[in-house]
Amino acid sequence: MKIVVIGAGAIGGLVGAKLALAGEDVTFLVRGANLDAIRRDGMTLVAADGERLVARNVTATDDYRATGPQDIVVLAMKAHQVDAVAAQVPLLFGPDTVVVTMQNGIPYWYFHKHGGPLEGTTVRSVDPDGKAIGAIPAERVIGCVVYPASELVAPGVVKHIEGDRFPLGELDGSSTERVRRVSACFAAAGFRAPVLDNIRAEIWLKLWGNLTFNPISGLSHSTLVDICEYPPSRALATAMMQEAQAVAHKLGIEFRVSLEKRIAGAEKVGKHKTSMLQDVEAGRAPEIDALVGAVVELAKLTDTPTPHISTVYVLVKLLARTMQSQRGQVRMREMA
Repeated sequence: MKIVVIGAGAIGGLVGAKLALAGEDVTFLVRGANLDAIRRDGMTLVAADGERLVARNVTATDDYRATGPQDIVVLAMKAHQVDAVAAQVPLLFGPDTVVVTMQNGIPYWYFHKHGGPLEGTTVRSVDPDGKAIGAIPAERVIGCVVYPASELVAPGVVKHIEGDRFPLGELDGSSTERVRRVSACFAAAGFRAPVLDNIRAEIWLKLWGNLTFNPISGLSHSTLVDICEYPPSRALATAMMQEAQAVAHKLGIEFRVSLEKRIAGAEKVGKHKTSMLQDVEAGRAPEIDALVGAVVELAKLTDTPTPHISTVYVLVKLLARTMQSQRGQVRMREMA
């Protein structure tokens, strides 16, 4: 199949490389150093066992018009970066093109094909002007939850750390030929990509931890195990997760694991820096609104109190604002 991967970061690079190595016709839509590196050397994947694999049969471009209609468009950037490319994505569409969205947190399409009184509501935290849903309509979207961990270690070089699950689902829960086709394509590339009948429930399950541990970690410069082992921060995480669970329940979502088990799972990960902490340390714009702000928005839509989540959201937004205004990064440095 003809597949475009928009973005060649940690996840886009992993997905595109493995699809290309499985024989798919893959194009990366990228810019800057990544574009130059992939054009010159292909996309390199360092496997979890250390094996170095190079997908040379790929195309890299920054020109959306040059690619032609695609079978699958993989939207592989962070949620706050979607607006910048949304208007150009339709240039990749043919009659049957599907878009696989791989953003963390509440997606821009959340209330489309949702049903109930909130059907069609725009989630302003992630799609403030409605650009994304206007350019990439829900009819083309297949939802996806990203579980693998990987890292862009150099331009055009991705290191796979662990994990291979990319659950997929139609927004209305149906099992269509097109979602089964995408699932089979991903499976042939070595991923586990089961088709789910409720992709939103899976989104919430991953978000449950992300909306809690990411901002606490970013603000405190602490790892997952640090947060879980310190009683006050563990209590804060518990309160935030309870509030999120209340919001999700009002939207018809049931969690298939308990809150205690979810926290225990984070604790077992150990001295892991969350993506938000890594962004803060590197001076990058952290992914806040899709992970935290959208939950605050959904809480207001469902008239659900979220005092702990709302407070943490304000603090981490202020940190991001300060970093941006001062063009700075925030790192913990060992004293001599």
